[in-house]
Amino acid sequence: MAGKNVEAIRQERARWEEEVLAPFLQKAPERRETFETPSHIPVQRLYTPADVEALDYARDLGFPGEYPFTRGVYPTMYRGRFWTMRQYAGYATAEESNRRYKYLLAQGQMGLSVAFDLPTQLGLDADDPLAEGEVGKVGVSISSLRDMEVLFDGIPLERVSTSMTINAPAAILWAMYIAVAKKQGADIRKLRGTIQNDILKEYLARGTYIFPPHPSMRLVTDTFAFAKDQTPKWNPISISGYHIREAGSTAVQEVAFTFANAIAYVQAALRAGLHIDDFAPRLTFFFNAHNNLFEEVAKFRAARRLWARLMRERFGARNPRSWMLRFHTQTAGSTLTAQQPENNVVRVTLQALAAVLGGTQSLHTNAMDEALALPTEKSARIALRTQQIIAHESGVADTVDPLAGSFYVEHLTDEIERRAQAYIERIDALGGALAAIEGGYMQAEIQQAAYEAQMAVERGEQIIVGVNAFTADEAPDVELLEVDERVREVQIRRLREVRATRDSRAVQKALAAIREAARREEVNLMPLFIEAVEAYATVGEICHVLREVWGEYRPEVIV
Repeated sequence: MAGKNVEAIRQERARWEEEVLAPFLQKAPERRETFETPSHIPVQRLYTPADVEALDYARDLGFPGEYPFTRGVYPTMYRGRFWTMRQYAGYATAEESNRRYKYLLAQGQMGLSVAFDLPTQLGLDADDPLAEGEVGKVGVSISSLRDMEVLFDGIPLERVSTSMTINAPAAILWAMYIAVAKKQGADIRKLRGTIQNDILKEYLARGTYIFPPHPSMRLVTDTFAFAKDQTPKWNPISISGYHIREAGSTAVQEVAFTFANAIAYVQAALRAGLHIDDFAPRLTFFFNAHNNLFEEVAKFRAARRLWARLMRERFGARNPRSWMLRFHTQTAGSTLTAQQPENNVVRVTLQALAAVLGGTQSLHTNAMDEALALPTEKSARIALRTQQIIAHESGVADTVDPLAGSFYVEHLTDEIERRAQAYIERIDALGGALAAIEGGYMQAEIQQAAYEAQMAVERGEQIIVGVNAFTADEAPDVELLEVDERVREVQIRRLREVRATRDSRAVQKALAAIREAARREEVNLMPLFIEAVEAYATVGEICHVLREVWGEYRPEVIV
């Protein structure tokens, strides 16, 4: 807006504050003296063109489907097709998870999303002594290719998109998925989906790591190279801000620390000899959606613009697809309350709406009972219906980036980008993401943000309905899913059958090849993983070989 007009608005605002606002405030004071977002961005009483005076439409917004992609990565966004509706599922045995997948697909879900149990995430077979008490509890138990065959029985992998939340042993589980697809007769070049494969955020915020950072980064770049040549429609990584946010970060920190990790992956891939435009178009991201609607919408818009600028200006990417931030969103598990769990339906609706208004490519909505247990079929269906109602009944998907031009949203978008960029520059000065993680910088920032948020709740400055205000005495009256304690016995029985019937010589030969290749960085491990799992080597056996060569990561205690 022209400077003359902006100055006129400033003068008119000053008149309004004196003649209209001041007398009103004397009679009716505001709820509190200051307002701010959860990222501590001050929130003014109202916003005018003067608050976005520096905004240049062509430079900062542009049109959807074009750089800098602030308004969306595709020209028509949801007018063409809706976001992919995923429900994160997987529990107990592969048979039970398979039944849940078929149920969700029948209810209109568009893609599968696999949750693995803790032993699988840590590279342990179901019969490992360290797995006792955890098999099938927070996801499906996968020890061998036989389990994966059961998990996807009757599901044509060439025709579905599958997201797998797995990190340290991601390459091995992906090898199993590819092996199942091959057994189905699928063309692996047509496989669509994503492995999370984001090990840096495990060191930073989540903790399911196995190997030290250097060989772990090698596993990531090996998947990049394999995907480029063999599975061009598959996303070999989903760089996750979700878990950073769940650990207590602010929205600004979520964007900044996610992109700092992403920069480290890009640099590792470049050092491994890959060209930026060979792998950057398949990089995907995974973000959280919290309750503060406008901050979350602005966060997604700022993230798209910041990533486009990083890829084009910092790394010199030339393919426009390399500049596009494509991301999956999940509603915030950390905001769900065990008290009055029905209220979580409203929270999830607000969070899902923020993700859609922010232009997500796929979305998972948490179920209302997930603060208490894994979701029941009924609660999972309600969570899916929430997305479908937003898509088909709300009208928010009928135009692209409907909140664009809001003085408040544009101001927040600019401020989040500016603050995230400042964090990235500080991390660069520390030597990059890995050095910042090893030095405890990002962990300390997250811990401080989490502490401040909790203190605001305890002081009553932040109201959590049903927790520190508007409480009720009755216990939650919801049906909960219970995982059969015998699941470990079932999994161990199948594992023993696999070991008794497989070609042991072929297994030992495949493991020996992995052991030798692990010592030679020039060898891509993915083809060897596929060969090993096709011989029915287990996740634990393969990870044990890698532990022999690389060791295990033991973090330093950060004081």
